Amino acid sequence: MMKPKRYKRYSTEFKREALRRAAEEQMTVKAVCEELGISTRQFQRWQGEMAMLGQDLFPGKGRPRDQEVAALKRELAQVKKERDFLKETAAYFAKLLK
Repeated sequence: MMKPKRYKRYSTEFKREALRRAAEEQMTVKAVCEELGISTRQFQRWQGEMAMLGQDLFPGKGRPRDQEVAALKRELAQVKKERDFLKETAAYFAKLLK
């Protein structure tokens, strides 16, 4: 049984540095790819993304979204505690008034 091929993931900084190095006049795409150990096809994909997305290039893996979700979960837990406290308090005072 064959194992699925694992693809190497590159950081945003690595990709941007590779594109910057290739933009230098004395460097060729092939030289940059050999130096960094990446395929020319991968590099061409990065160039295509840069042409399409410009400044929004390589936004990352959504870590800020994960942080936002975690913050919202903490806030929800706090609000639930406050709600439960208010319910208990209202029940307590309702018993006193009877």
